[in-house]
Amino acid sequence: MKCAVPIQIFVAVFACCFVAAAQDSQMEPGSERPMFTRLKPALHTPKNAFEAAGTPLQTWNGSFTFSGTTYKYNMVGTPPSSPSPATVAAVIIPVKIVLSNGTTFDPSSIVSKVTGSPIFNTGVDFTSGGVDFGKTQYIDAFQRANLYGLGHSGFGIHLGGPTVLAEQTLNVPRRSGGTGVVFGFTAGLVDINYFDRQVHTLLTSLGITSNTFPIFITRDVYLTQNRQCCIGGYHSATGVIGSAQSYAHATYVDHVGAFAQDVSALSHEVGEWVDDPLVNNNGNPSPCGILEVGDPLENNSNFGAFPYTLNGFTYNLQDLVTLPYFGAPASTSVNGEFTFHGESLNVCANGS
Repeated sequence: MKCAVPIQIFVAVFACCFVAAAQDSQMEPGSERPMFTRLKPALHTPKNAFEAAGTPLQTWNGSFTFSGTTYKYNMVGTPPSSPSPATVAAVIIPVKIVLSNGTTFDPSSIVSKVTGSPIFNTGVDFTSGGVDFGKTQYIDAFQRANLYGLGHSGFGIHLGGPTVLAEQTLNVPRRSGGTGVVFGFTAGLVDINYFDRQVHTLLTSLGITSNTFPIFITRDVYLTQNRQCCIGGYHSATGVIGSAQSYAHATYVDHVGAFAQDVSALSHEVGEWVDDPLVNNNGNPSPCGILEVGDPLENNSNFGAFPYTLNGFTYNLQDLVTLPYFGAPASTSVNGEFTFHGESLNVCANGS
């Protein structure tokens, strides 16, 4: 009997430690910080006539000169000199995460909040740099402010739809997912490389076309990379050179004050998609990197988000930097602003 108690204690302690290790297996202790990322595009030359006939995403090319060097970029839509806005169809794919211990993170109840948000809804009257851009989508207002000095008054970029596809379920193996207490709540933690492999499979099986913009939505789930947490979203491209498929992921966190609250991560990723859709501006980076327009502000107070109320719900939209932040002439953006919300910055002040 004297030996039984220590054995029981050992078993209990081991079991507790095992559960904790399983829960936190996707992150190093203390590694939680607000992050977004991009993944290098996985592109190949057309293998046959069918692949070569793909319809590409509508994009245009521009450039600016800084300190004697010309920097080129590729953006979604039509050039700012266009007299009418471009429209790209958006596709929402809700993704339910089921961990190996049965813990489930289901986004079905928040999809209507996503589709009703200012990312897609035109119910908010946006102003930047003293200019009223009217009731429009957030990213349309941002891009018009971003390129105000280059543009026609009719220029813009609209997200059509969005079309919401059936919810997809990922049964995440233990080695690729767990839970952790971060930003004050228990979140799902899923390895980004595992998640991205599933995304590539879904892009094919769901018949997504390269001229649309698919967005994968999770709820209360952060992605991890090399056990570093917490990634609120990312964007990338895959498929055929010449008609590459752009795509993004954003999580929706329904805990007040937490990183990636409601659609703040979505606003970040859509803003970066519109200014670097195929993740190819890295070939000619600006003085502070490629045009990741959300990254310089993600560590600001409230993670760089500003509240907007629409249909009785207060959404958090992340502020985004404009081209002058990356070295373009101040005359490019509205009133020379460095961010949509007019924060005081200098060129490359916060990195990229």
